[in-house]
Amino acid sequence: MIRIVLVDDQELVRAGLRPLAERDGDIEVVGEAADGRTGLALVRRARPDVVLVDVRMPHLDGIEATREIVADPALRDVRVLVLTTFDEDEHVFAAIRAGAAGYLLKDVTPSDLRDAVRTVHAGDSLLSPAVTASVMRAVTAGAPPAGGGELDALTEREREVLGAVGRGLTNAEIAAELFLSPATARTYVSRLLTKLEARDRAALVVLAYETGLVRPGA
Repeated sequence: MIRIVLVDDQELVRAGLRPLAERDGDIEVVGEAADGRTGLALVRRARPDVVLVDVRMPHLDGIEATREIVADPALRDVRVLVLTTFDEDEHVFAAIRAGAAGYLLKDVTPSDLRDAVRTVHAGDSLLSPAVTASVMRAVTAGAPPAGGGELDALTEREREVLGAVGRGLTNAEIAAELFLSPATARTYVSRLLTKLEARDRAALVVLAYETGLVRPGA
């Protein structure tokens, strides 16, 4: 059973999300909150597997709530899935940079919502091509790419894998592109997470763009 908490300032949205999330029987909503500060306190008490959080809320917005959850060692196993009506690049980038494992718009289908919860609970990041593109636009619209010193410790193959992750490829797609077995591709991604001290795949995407390893049009 995957235990989740819903954090959204609209009661109607929370009431609609609960039955949609619980429909297949493997997901259970263990709590709800109407603002970020209350939601953060609830997450600390309930220790859910996944938190679905809106971006704009009173008292503490979803971005800052995500940042506090990710920074709390006691909540290191809690995954954050941002679910919002806002798809502006700066919101997407801020959520991913704060440590969100995924970013969904509220027009997502019920089945895709449940699949997203399962995906982030399994330890993967939910980065659709559209979200990856938003990260790219947000990074390239800001300061010039960093020098890439963070990548000095990587082998050439690890850089190739990081670039593929930055372009939004799945492990299976990376394996096919680089002529690796799926298991080897997963091993490379895990190694990158450790070497770069990245929380999850989303953080690797941001790093790939910030260091200039992946550029617009790649």
